[in-house]
Amino acid sequence: MDAELITLSAEVGAALSAGKLVLACAESCTGGWISEIVTAMSGSSGWFDCGFVTYSNAAKQAMLGVGAETLKDHGAVSEETALAMAQGALAHSVAHVALAVTGIAGPGGGSPGKPVGTVCFAWCRVGQAGFSNTCHFSGDREAIRRQTVIYSLRGLLALLDGAKTVP
Repeated sequence: MDAELITLSAEVGAALSAGKLVLACAESCTGGWISEIVTAMSGSSGWFDCGFVTYSNAAKQAMLGVGAETLKDHGAVSEETALAMAQGALAHSVAHVALAVTGIAGPGGGSPGKPVGTVCFAWCRVGQAGFSNTCHFSGDREAIRRQTVIYSLRGLLALLDGAKTVP
């Protein structure tokens, strides 16, 4: 793990510990990479509950309770689905905060409306409205996934700092 990811892991752990908060992650295109980074710090069991890796629509529905209508109307790669994933992670865990990512890491799978590199994010906190955002990253599959991990953790830090949107 490189220095930037180590720093983010430490910052996330410190922020969650300071707030006495527990995190859950719902990941699609990152395949558990966010959970891996978050748990790289010793003591992470004190502030990390679980990670859901839900690549298929069926897994998003079964594990996180994402509605079939949400997937039909907006697609798996949408802010609506990301929000439903984050809310589902909260509902199916003991976490106080959750983040979710769903996207197209490539090299295939893109379309004119949702090209490779499109990633949708959501962050939620118990008792508060969640927020979401969509980014378009460039590079190969690993680069897109790495950028997704970094952006998701920076968004989490913003949420923990009281932000209502992603900077």
